Parts: sequence; C-alpha cells; structure tokens
Amino acid sequence: MSSSSSITRRRLVRGAAAAVLGATGPWQVHHAWAQARGKKPLLLGLTTDDTGQYGASGQDEQRGILMAVHEANERGGVLGHRIETVHADTGGDAAKAAAVARHMIAQQECAFLIGAVHSGAASAISTVAQQHGCIYFNTNSSSPTEAGKDCHRTKFVWDGNGTNFSTSIVRGAMTGFGREWALIISDYAWGHNTAKGIRAIVEGNGGTVVQELVVPQNTRDFSAQLERIRQVKPGVIATAVGGDDVKALREQVRSARMDRAFGWINNQQDWPDVYSAGPEALFGIFGTTWYWGMRLAGIADFNARYEKANPGYRIRKPGNVFYNGYMATRELLRAIERVGGTNNIRLIKELEALRIPAAQRMQHYDAWMNPATHQLQQTIYMAANNTQPREPDDTFRILGQQRPEEVQDRDSLRTCQLESYAATPTYEP
Repeated sequence: MSSSSSITRRRLVRGAAAAVLGATGPWQVHHAWAQARGKKPLLLGLTTDDTGQYGASGQDEQRGILMAVHEANERGGVLGHRIETVHADTGGDAAKAAAVARHMIAQQECAFLIGAVHSGAASAISTVAQQHGCIYFNTNSSSPTEAGKDCHRTKFVWDGNGTNFSTSIVRGAMTGFGREWALIISDYAWGHNTAKGIRAIVEGNGGTVVQELVVPQNTRDFSAQLERIRQVKPGVIATAVGGDDVKALREQVRSARMDRAFGWINNQQDWPDVYSAGPEALFGIFGTTWYWGMRLAGIADFNARYEKANPGYRIRKPGNVFYNGYMATRELLRAIERVGGTNNIRLIKELEALRIPAAQRMQHYDAWMNPATHQLQQTIYMAANNTQPREPDDTFRILGQQRPEEVQDRDSLRTCQLESYAATPTYEP
C-alpha cells in the first residue's frame, strides 16, 4: 500500500471512531496507530448496526470491540502489529451489510470483520466473507440459522441463540405457568427460527402452542396482538421481538396491565434495550449470557475498566452485548498470537479447537467452540426483574444457570454444512 493511501486510511479510522463514539473513551486520545513503525497495522472492519431497529445494541457492541482493541494495543498490539479499525454502519440491512463487507475486504484490505446484531445483516456479511476467505465474527446475532443453515467455514458465532435460551427457560415456565402457549414473533429469520425452536421444546414436553402471532419489523402498535391474547387466554406468552420493537411491546403490556396476568417469556433481553426502557418495564423470565452484577472473579475489574473507557456514556454498566463484542475480539487476537500469523485456514482450525476457562469468561462454566457449527457453547442464564436492587443499575435477578451441554442447539448440528477447507479461499492479510 502506498504511503498516501495509508495516510488516507488512518484519517478514515480517526474520523469514523470520533463520529461513532462522540470522542469518548481512551482510544480517542491514545491514537496507537500513529506510533506504529515498521510493521503494517492489523486492520479490523467493524460491521455493526449503529442505526435502525438494533442501533442501541450496535453502538454498544462497537464499544466492546474497541475496548478489547485498546487494551491489546496498550500491551503492544498483536505479534508486534498495532491494531486499527474502520467502521461502516450496516443499519441492520442485508443489502447494505453485504456492500459494507465487500468494500472492507476489497478496498480497505481489512484482515477480519467483526460485528452485527440483526441476523439478516450478519448472514449477508458472512456470505461475502466466505467468498473471499475472510474470517468474520458474528458477535451478537442470535438467530439459530446463523450456526445452522447459514453457517460458513469463515464465520464464528459468539452469542447464545434462540434455541439455547428457549431450552433453558421453557421447561421451567411450563411447570410454573401452564402448558398452553402463545407466541409473538418478529417477521424475519430470527423470529421465525426462534419460534420454531420454542414450539419444538413446548410440544416435546407435552405443551401446546395455541396461537402464533407474527408482527412486521418496526411494529409500534401491538394492540391487536394483545387483544387476541386476552381472547385466547394462554398460560404463557413467549416473545421473539427485539430492539425498539420490544420496548414498545413491553410498554403496552404494562399499560394494559397484562404483565402480571400471564406468564411472559422473553427469549433474550439485550442490556441496551432494557437500560433505555428502565427496570419498571421489565417483566417475565428471560435469558442472557452475562450480567455485570454477578459475584464472579474478574467482573468487578471488568466493570471498572468499562467505566474508565466510557466516561459519560449513558449506559453506566456493561451488558451482554458489550461483553460479547469484547470477548469475541479478545479471543481473535489471542488466536492470532497462538498461531503466530493471520493465515485464515490456520486460524480457523485454531478457533475450532477453542476452549475458554470459566474464570476467563467470567461465567460459571467453561465455554468451547463447536467445530461443527462454529457457535460458541457457553453458560446460559435465566433471569427476571430484580425487585431488591443493591444499586440503581442492578436490574437483573439471576435465577439460575445451565451448562453449555444442557442447552445445545442440536438442530444446528443437523442443518449446518460447513464448506471444506479446500473450498475456502486462502486469505492472509
């Protein structure tokens, strides 16, 4: 790369980071890339959804990625290379996400792609990444299809998916609330596939889905769906609605005084969505992969680093979305160190054998990468609203946790067909 194009890229890095993060965080003043001499920087492409339905989560996961990058650069980078980032907002749109991925790989020469919340965007990014052989980390998309029919050899999935969360909470809900269920789901891949998983678990345990209500993305009026729930009178309502949509749903359920009249199962609650709505809007049982208030080794230090890296940020405590972005990026950089280079096939094989001790993950059980689906198998937590918080942001009450082996998505094992190593283009930035 010529010196002029290198300067342009560095300016782009600084400008993109400042625009997205509002000049907050230590990476804004550190400018580690300006100190790099000799070795070409390692360039990461951040493909996060910073606008649209999942904009709050997209911005949050980007902060997690950048904190991991900043900490690595503070230690000297990776294999002597400083780490730089470029960013482009996908808006949660599949076509836009594919264009972003192509530009980052072909024009900006990104070594790796990281980020996404919307599963349609993540699937589009991963298709482009596989065509080039570029390793892509899907940090926060939780559709079962991401590690199922839409899996790729170059893609690694870091969040729990709808089936993992459903498996952990459905059985308990049937015992506590009844065997007749209704579903409210978003009309796209994540919603439909999560509903499919819930239905299979409910029916497999002797229950019945008496109503399935499908709502378009960006729905803000759920009055028709709530009226139908009143008519059917199920014991349990399970939702697969996310982002700004679930904020509207929760508010309307509470306004209709239906939050206590039924058993509500919210498949997963992302911290940025909960945080903006406030604890009073949180009801029912839900799943998560991590919570800042758990009393596990390392969490207090992680919380302190988060607060130092994000002064003045509206979300005062780290949540599952930030955590997933941080942990995925950290493990990518560690894998590069272990392999001693950036060859994609060597890194893929290294990641397929990944096992992370519970203490390093700040979870209850060891996590491990499933080599057949490329989804990280990790502890899944069941949670509810905390009615006795220790401090204002202590919103979740962790009800229990399950081992990765207990909540595996076995359908993904059946539907995922990874490309062979030979069919995956060599990519060594």
